This record gives sequence, structure tokens and C-alpha cells, in this order.
Amino acid sequence: MKKNITELPSDVQQIRALEALPDDQIDTTDSPEILDWSDARRGVFYQPVKQQITLRLDADIIAWFKAQARGGRGYQTDINGALREHVQRTARST
Repeated sequence: MKKNITELPSDVQQIRALEALPDDQIDTTDSPEILDWSDARRGVFYQPVKQQITLRLDADIIAWFKAQARGGRGYQTDINGALREHVQRTARST
């Protein structure tokens, strides 16, 4: 038996129906209001698409990042973060 792929799952239909409603018509009474955001972490669910490449870096740069790696994160993640910070700084200044 073939599944009808033109039908959307009910959860997708519900989300689209909510998207169409103005904010003041969405019932949020069953959702508790969160007042304490002290444990909140930004960007937890965001995972950009990674692309594997070969990149030649100076040995002293790699050694420094490897020595600085902390918290279970790899040095490649730290290099990526440093590059991202540089791109964001450069983009702001232009």
C-alpha cells in the first residue's frame, strides 16, 4: 500500500495553522511563563552545515589551538570559532 505523500502530518498542519494566526489569537495558557533565564544557553540547537576540506596551517598555530582545547571540544572547533569571530568582526567593519 502506497502512502499518500500529498497529505501533511497532523503536527505540520497544526504548526502551519498556528503560523497563520495573529499572536493575540494563540492560546498559551497551558504554557508556563518562564521568568528565570539564568540557565539559558544561546545557540544550543543551531548547528550550521559543516564542509570537510583540507587546509594547510602553520604548525605553531595548530599546536597552540591543540594546547588551548578545553571542555571536551576539539581544536578544530576552536579554529572554526576563531575564523567565525574574524568573519563577523570583518563584516561589521565594512
